[in-house]
Amino acid sequence: MIHAEIKGKYIILREQKEEDAKFFAEWFNQPEIMFQCGFTDTTNEEEEIKYINKCHKSEDSVWFTITDMNGAIIGETGLLRMFPAWHCTDLTIIIPNPEMQHKGYGTEAIRLMLDMAFNEFEMNRVSIGVVGLNTDALKFYKKIGFKQEGVQEQGYYYNGEYSDFVMMRILRDEWS
Repeated sequence: MIHAEIKGKYIILREQKEEDAKFFAEWFNQPEIMFQCGFTDTTNEEEEIKYINKCHKSEDSVWFTITDMNGAIIGETGLLRMFPAWHCTDLTIIIPNPEMQHKGYGTEAIRLMLDMAFNEFEMNRVSIGVVGLNTDALKFYKKIGFKQEGVQEQGYYYNGEYSDFVMMRILRDEWS
């Protein structure tokens, strides 16, 4: 089931629109965001429109723009590489503006996405990959209930520096 909009207590997950591309193009070119998310190339508004219209609307994924209750864009989240035969999917979330972090938006977005993954799509396992040097993200996902299951040693390279890439997951019976 595809939702045009999901309302939470503090955020709205809504279908992505071409107008969102300006926000993402601006933030996804910031060096800190590129590092945290593993982006290797800069982007522009035109490229982001292509992602919204093609890549983010593939049959094996669902993507949402995260907004506050007034409609201001906060970030994006999605389930990707959904593989129903194995009941597995990957989660992604980006809240790039540091001023919008640590306000509960990410926690609520992930809770809404995990509810969707486990209850609507009947997934059993949701995974996420995290750059090892992004220690704030590692702590955050552990707080949500994700468990580390593996490390790709020096599996990530950015700006002349290697980092481990940490694989994390949460199972349906661990989710409450």
